[in-house]
Amino acid sequence: MTLEKGSLILIDYTAKVKDTNLTFETTREEEAKKSELYDPARRYEPRLISVGEGWVLKGLDEALTNASMGDRLNIEITPDKGFGERDPNKVRMIPLRKLGEKADEVRVGDTIEIGERIGIVKFIGSGRVQVDFNHRLAGRTLIYDVEVTKKLKDDNEKVLSLIKRRLPIDDQKIKFSIEAASVQIDLPEETFIVDGLQIIKRAISNDIFKFVPRINDVRFVETYTSQPSSPRKPEEQKDLSLEKSTQADRSQPA
Repeated sequence: MTLEKGSLILIDYTAKVKDTNLTFETTREEEAKKSELYDPARRYEPRLISVGEGWVLKGLDEALTNASMGDRLNIEITPDKGFGERDPNKVRMIPLRKLGEKADEVRVGDTIEIGERIGIVKFIGSGRVQVDFNHRLAGRTLIYDVEVTKKLKDDNEKVLSLIKRRLPIDDQKIKFSIEAASVQIDLPEETFIVDGLQIIKRAISNDIFKFVPRINDVRFVETYTSQPSSPRKPEEQKDLSLEKSTQADRSQPA
């Protein structure tokens, strides 16, 4: 039976550029180790997808709407359903001074942000820099090797996955409880300084309301604990005693 639109599923995949066989994204650790993508600090695991909801490239989304649980798919995605065709008008020459204080540090191949647009530096010279604002994979045909590993049905699994989608933290650090139509999420202290935390919390709430319809109340708990003062080191205690003794000597009348 094919997957319904809006189903929450987990997929394992490796994505490559067709003409070069270059891997540009993968959820599989062994595949990552075969390429320059490997990051030992990253946790490699299946990705959460809502079928037909635009969470992934159009070509991949369309293929998943015709897939079933356990399917292994090899999907070819053309530019019109991937990252789009290359647009020559998105390649611009910009005065180097517009890059500000870091202008001297920029090198060809760097990814930079100008006016909230991300681009790749293609050329530097004569006080100008050529920046390509096309996506780096624009105009490329892509190959996705995808396995549908799981369809989420349990509400606890859904809530856990939806939290992780917005807050990439270890499973054991995510604490939440569901009671009737309410969810309480206890945020770990390391998330308190995350940029845009309030926006993230609103997004998590909206996701839960959408995919777990019986929930109509989401509460976030932030707990702050006092830190015990660390004991002084022996040498610090000795210095402090010496200081007090010196102060006492100075206070004696001559």
